Amino acid sequence: MSSAPEHEIIALTTPDDAPDAAIATAPAPVARRSVATDVALIATFAAFIAVCAIVPAIPTGTPVPITLQTFGVVLAGLVLGWKRGALAVLLYLAVGLAGLPVFAEGTGGVAVLSKPSVGYLLAFPFAAALAGYLAGYALRLPTAWRYVGLFLSGLVASILTIHVGGIVGLHLTLGLSYSEAFVFDLKYWPGDIAKNLLAAGVALAVFRAYPDLLRTRR
Repeated sequence: MSSAPEHEIIALTTPDDAPDAAIATAPAPVARRSVATDVALIATFAAFIAVCAIVPAIPTGTPVPITLQTFGVVLAGLVLGWKRGALAVLLYLAVGLAGLPVFAEGTGGVAVLSKPSVGYLLAFPFAAALAGYLAGYALRLPTAWRYVGLFLSGLVASILTIHVGGIVGLHLTLGLSYSEAFVFDLKYWPGDIAKNLLAAGVALAVFRAYPDLLRTRR
């Protein structure tokens, strides 16, 4: 995965898109990968995911409420790239498992590993990594299609990792069959689609405000 396309400078050539045109015409800077910058970005997004998690959850009448965690997880991958995005989520999980109340509903500690939501939680780093990897291709699309590409990157990553992990976790903790767990999981899909639509829009806004992030995604 080290050859992921997020390493490349993305050609942005649409004439009516001023921020993108500015990036396309600007000379490419010398690549400077500062460890301090990487650490700062990883820590910032880990903290952002924690904030998303402790925002009051939307009750669903089930043991797994809808929270903004997945929004923060996918956004980390889209903006930072597969490697730093996954590291940001791993840092978030490490802090939470160490006991800080940064998980949904203000919980923390290893006790969360026995909850029905454990499969969703443990799948987060894989979701950020896959979203970041796919976004590297999405960001090579024409400007008009870039939003759709980022949305699909996040949604596909969510389905293949978070939802699959969640279904396995529900099967193991609640004793549901896989078909029952799948039906149980379906109630989270509308919220997930909305969160991925939002993540794609926020990611594009971040790239327009900080175009250097396009050149340093990894």
